[in-house]
Amino acid sequence: MTSHFLNLIEQEQERQDNTIELIASENFVSDKVLAALGSCLTNKYSEGYPEERSSGNTGRYYGGCEIIDKIEEDCCDAWRAVFATNYHVNVQPHSGSQANYAAYAAVLQPGDTILAMELSDGGHLTHGSSVNFSGKLYDMVFYPTDKEGYIDYNSMFDAMCEYKPNLIVAGASAYPRAIRFGYIHQLIEGAKRAVGDPTWQPLFMVDMAHIAGLVAAGLHESPFGVADIITTTTHKTLRGPRGGMIFCRPELAKKIDGSVFPGCQGGPLQNVIAAKGVAAEECLTFEYHQYMQQVVKNTKFMADVFKKYGYKVVTDGTDNHLFLIDLSQTHPHVTGHMVQEALDKVGITLNKNCVPNETRSPKETSGFRIGLAAMTTKGVTEWDILSWVEEIDTAIKSLEQEYSAK
Repeated sequence: MTSHFLNLIEQEQERQDNTIELIASENFVSDKVLAALGSCLTNKYSEGYPEERSSGNTGRYYGGCEIIDKIEEDCCDAWRAVFATNYHVNVQPHSGSQANYAAYAAVLQPGDTILAMELSDGGHLTHGSSVNFSGKLYDMVFYPTDKEGYIDYNSMFDAMCEYKPNLIVAGASAYPRAIRFGYIHQLIEGAKRAVGDPTWQPLFMVDMAHIAGLVAAGLHESPFGVADIITTTTHKTLRGPRGGMIFCRPELAKKIDGSVFPGCQGGPLQNVIAAKGVAAEECLTFEYHQYMQQVVKNTKFMADVFKKYGYKVVTDGTDNHLFLIDLSQTHPHVTGHMVQEALDKVGITLNKNCVPNETRSPKETSGFRIGLAAMTTKGVTEWDILSWVEEIDTAIKSLEQEYSAK
């Protein structure tokens, strides 16, 4: 008997095989990662933690976890090796958003103040959007980017002093430049001295979901050693399964683990944890480091080609795996939503995105975001990139002409 859902999976596989995938948060995992995801581990319940890693919490609530414990312990060890850190790590979060939820809940009370990047300037939904749990549970205040799209560190410092947040969050969903984690740590220490209130001891959290692969490959400044808590997804540039992780200083381990379970999750997905471990093994290889170097090279090249076509690239370039195109000046009648829909029809997938000084809604936007991590996995060449930019340019010009003809 054939399965309707297996047929749909085959259709999706065909779409992925034949689509130019330029969504910055997507990637293609290895067959080994897929094998772990589809393994017998999906059958096993394992609420709790391995006894040796319980951080003062209770162990497992079910029997038969001897092998499961080994998988989870080894996964934690592998990720510490990837980032060359002695931080505690929890590999159970089901997603990056749940990792952030658990991290906040571990060290904050509802109503506490969090300082983070504004969503419209490149921040993430879980960094304080009013429709998200973060904006509903906490008093969110924001630091902006400047008119060119760079993080305004002076405004960040001023906000620290004015609002005295309990938690300061660095990290972004759509920011093309390197984030100066060490400098932010210095700003926090400077703000503490400027405020002069010994009771104000803010924690520093980094959400490195997008750039985790660059950090692992030594291509971006590491937050380890300066941040108290570090969250990440395991897909995107890490090229693993969809899921999340939380790293923290050892003294916060018990709070973090208790916040994940039983705080906000039940049984962990051990098939996903095994797949995370496989991805960590891959991240430790020389080939992966070469891959990440090529991602950055390809992304810079594509951004430069767009500039030669006359497009405005936010911050005039990129330091990582993504860049943003601002259409507000060059194609003022074309929205990011229009570009996304038009390109879907010709087999190019990307996403609309807000730009600095955005005047449109997040549903429409004045720009779009492009990432090269996925297509670099497929072996993109410079000739591919040139043809893609030409096709995207043709689609945008057609949209502009359609408006002019009305």
